[in-house]
Amino acid sequence: MNTPHTDSPSRPVAIVTGGSRNIGRAIAHALGAAGMAVVIVARSDRDAAEQVVHELEALGTPATSVLADVSREASADLIVAHALERFGRLDVLVNNAAIRREKPVEAMSLAEWREITGICLDGAFLLCRAAIPHLAESPAGAIINIGGLTAYTGAPNRAHVVAAKAGLDGLTKALAVELAPRGITVNLVSPGRIGTDRSHASAEKNPAHHARNQTLLGREGTAEEVAAMVAYLAGPAARFLTGQTVHVNGGAFLP
Repeated sequence: MNTPHTDSPSRPVAIVTGGSRNIGRAIAHALGAAGMAVVIVARSDRDAAEQVVHELEALGTPATSVLADVSREASADLIVAHALERFGRLDVLVNNAAIRREKPVEAMSLAEWREITGICLDGAFLLCRAAIPHLAESPAGAIINIGGLTAYTGAPNRAHVVAAKAGLDGLTKALAVELAPRGITVNLVSPGRIGTDRSHASAEKNPAHHARNQTLLGREGTAEEVAAMVAYLAGPAARFLTGQTVHVNGGAFLP
């Protein structure tokens, strides 16, 4: 692990899971631009995670990375401990880690179901549980979960993904009620069709549901547009906003 960063102890600190590419990378940059130090969590790609750290540091943002599988119980404590060792505090948790697969439900194994729900939903629960005592010490503790459009519209061959993302919506509301007395806000950002890099091996290349979710604005969103909403929810202007789902989807879904 890196040695503690001592030259900016008053800077708020954010953990971003799944922070090494696409929306997670954009969130890390947005939080860094908002004046936060950032902990990048990646499952296995150390090079990608370190690349984001280098990008942030080049812009003057203190940053570090940690490899961890968020679906494993011990990982949550490891990630939070790394943030505290490196920066000495924790103010914001962004649960962005996710993987997406497509498979008919009758052909889906329990292991395949649990792979998705373990990372998307169990991982968020475990990180929240580990982070809450430290977020409660922050003057502006915030949890932002990253959901998905299909949690509200459904999608074929994605029962595991839809269930996990819908579960995040419920977790957000439950924690908002439970944690409000401790000064922690909890919100969910639900991206719609976002243009992302799908060149890496684990990427779902052409999701079938994209053809069903056309935007009113006639284009895909960008990762930076999602990240801007996350940065707002993590910032001082959103302290009266909790328990909410914010849809960033270009009008593809109107709740």
